[in-house]
Amino acid sequence: MPNPIRIAVDAMGGDHGPSVTVPGTALVLERKPDTRFVFFGRESEIAPLLSSRPALKAASEIVHTDDVVGMDAKPSQALRTGRRSSMWLTVDEVKNGMADIAVSGGNTGALMAMSTIHLRTLAGISRPAIAGLWPTLRGDSVVLDMGATIGADARQLVDFAVMGSALARIVFDTDRPTVGLLNVGVEEMKGGEEVREAAQMLRDGGFAMDYRGFVEGDDIGKGTTDVVVTEGFSGNIALKAAEGTARQISTILRTALQASWRTKIGYLLAKPAFDALREKMDPSNSNGGVFLGLNGVVIKSHGGSDAEGFAAALELGHDMARYELLSKITAGLATYDRTREAETASEGGALIS
Repeated sequence: MPNPIRIAVDAMGGDHGPSVTVPGTALVLERKPDTRFVFFGRESEIAPLLSSRPALKAASEIVHTDDVVGMDAKPSQALRTGRRSSMWLTVDEVKNGMADIAVSGGNTGALMAMSTIHLRTLAGISRPAIAGLWPTLRGDSVVLDMGATIGADARQLVDFAVMGSALARIVFDTDRPTVGLLNVGVEEMKGGEEVREAAQMLRDGGFAMDYRGFVEGDDIGKGTTDVVVTEGFSGNIALKAAEGTARQISTILRTALQASWRTKIGYLLAKPAFDALREKMDPSNSNGGVFLGLNGVVIKSHGGSDAEGFAAALELGHDMARYELLSKITAGLATYDRTREAETASEGGALIS
């Protein structure tokens, strides 16, 4: 058996705390027995749940703390007062090399702030990004940034493309993932200057990806490319719009199917199709936002996810560690830096001549 993957778990994070995080880890242990866990939080709430799961108890330890970062806490407040919180200690475990990844369902802003302070950004990366798996018509796509960096410049967009393609190589098991830049149109002259400049850099960079050019908003759901790159403002709006649309469709369908006895009979006849639709649109199946660009792997689980959803976030993190996401990102960034150095040398030679 390969060396175990050690996961630090913010047991108190999210809307439901240990009642979700502990059962979620139990599911992961069944599927990935090479995993070990360290829970940070209130031992009085965690220990009874482990006692009823002997296999998980044997593969886990608890680090007690009473402090919890509230879901509505401001990041600045969490940084001032949360130095002994379950979230802070979870990320600190990765910083100290005692865990391969950290997973929390807690406050996103606080988690990003603590992760950035603890782990710092990779060499050459100025701002981190949040990447998520987006259900599409042809499977899933990696979309980033989902809200970490507002107003990214061209270099940051290229960084996102490199990091997103590294993630896609692991998740989709492909050597050259397809990559698109989100824009208001596919024509080369459209979009802001930073997007057009990033497009040129991606075309000329020689990266381990298949850059396909600009994609539009509807291409995300189509699954036109394996990776969709955008800055955090538009990425977060797209995410929230998609989540809202999914809930809207679900509500409309449920209301319509209960309208009369005919629709209820129709639902029973079409139940397999509706079950498939529900499965595809269930956010727990693609739960887990990856904080990319840091000297460590941190996964943000949706705060309202159930045990299955939390397990999906843990499994995503497990694979990031097992297949060495950070080394793949570093290699991609090194390729870009070598390309820039060659271009600079070429320009200098031309000036000298």
